[in-house]
Amino acid sequence: MPVQDWMTADVVSVGPETSLLKVGKLMKDHNVRRIPVVDERGHVIGIISDRDVRDASPSKATTLDMYEMHYLLAELKAKSIMTAKPVTVKPFDTVEHAALIMLERKVGGLPVVDDTGKLVGIISDHDVFKAMVDITGARLGGLQFAIELPDQPGTARPLFDALRAHDARLLSVLTVCKPDGNRHLFVRVRRLENPEAEVRMMQDVSGLGKVLYSITEN
Repeated sequence: MPVQDWMTADVVSVGPETSLLKVGKLMKDHNVRRIPVVDERGHVIGIISDRDVRDASPSKATTLDMYEMHYLLAELKAKSIMTAKPVTVKPFDTVEHAALIMLERKVGGLPVVDDTGKLVGIISDHDVFKAMVDITGARLGGLQFAIELPDQPGTARPLFDALRAHDARLLSVLTVCKPDGNRHLFVRVRRLENPEAEVRMMQDVSGLGKVLYSITEN
């Protein structure tokens, strides 16, 4: 799944001299939690999160009056509060790669840049969630089960043969390799014509490996 298929291409960005006041307003107006900072050529030089804005803003306990706070927010620039040289991804990087970076770096979004470093989009944890929902077929409901099989070539073939024998239509298949030499397959199929047919199918499936769970979703 390439990042370009899930990123937001119409990105709100600011320059390094943009005031904190304007950055905060842009976040509110566009309902975004992070804004890339770009130079005059559109190259990413930093990123600002809503947390950066909160941390740089005067607290509610401040003794500053309204005019002093407004002046402070207008004078403080994006370059002073941004995270410089943020981690970025390319349009043809995978969503999984972007998700791994976000997980390891504990960030909620990444600028997407072309080969020259120019901003072309942004991908957020929300975009990753949307990709996960689509790739797993969660919106389609159906019957989902997980089965443990040996992590060896050909071990999944009998499973798919069994599903085919019951005219089951695959919606998604995910697999996770485990350190004990097995792998877990997470399979989602469309609901069969009646519950009895699903019971028979799962009986055949259970004869092929350890079924970890089985659930139905409408």
